Amino acid sequence: MEHKVHPEPLLPSASPSSSSRASFSMTARREVYTLWMKSLVFSGNGCAVYDSTGRLAYRVDNYDRKCSDEVYLMDHGGRTLCKILRRKLRVFGRWEGYRCHDSERAEKRPWFRVKKDDGILRRSKSREIEVMVGCSKGKESCYRTEGLGTKLAFKIKDLAGRTVAEVGRKRTEGGVVLGEDVLMLVVEPNADRLLIMGLMVVCGLIKQNM
Repeated sequence: MEHKVHPEPLLPSASPSSSSRASFSMTARREVYTLWMKSLVFSGNGCAVYDSTGRLAYRVDNYDRKCSDEVYLMDHGGRTLCKILRRKLRVFGRWEGYRCHDSERAEKRPWFRVKKDDGILRRSKSREIEVMVGCSKGKESCYRTEGLGTKLAFKIKDLAGRTVAEVGRKRTEGGVVLGEDVLMLVVEPNADRLLIMGLMVVCGLIKQNM
């Protein structure tokens, strides 16, 4: 059975408001989002993120390209919040995230770096990523994923092993599992929601879902 997601109309871009600035704040309580792994532009490659009230919160539009080396995470109106670049290495992939200001200007230094471990040495189908925020030399990774296997379902954990976010298949109130392109993202309190969204995008690129 095919389950359709009905996105709300796109809103025009506007100057930064209190709601857009809140995108950079920490979560005060648990937040639940619905992920539709399709772009709003002709249902192309990308994703749309809806909050618990059904309003569009974030979006990624890759158009006809899949697994692009340069991806932009935007707010509901199309204002760029984060630019994500893939740095190609021989064995291990690496992505860098840059905060963006005024929708066009990105910071020169990476806000976060993501290093992928394909499990070559661990004989495992599960892929893990290590995340370093601030990107200072000698700084240890701040977060790791757990369970990023054949499907786009995983947990993001901090160094203490606490789960700060989790992505999995979305279910209806009656327990019916929706299509593979409809997921649920749960973000725990005291987490940077924009960072979590950026890491979700990177994981989607790793799994070739957008």
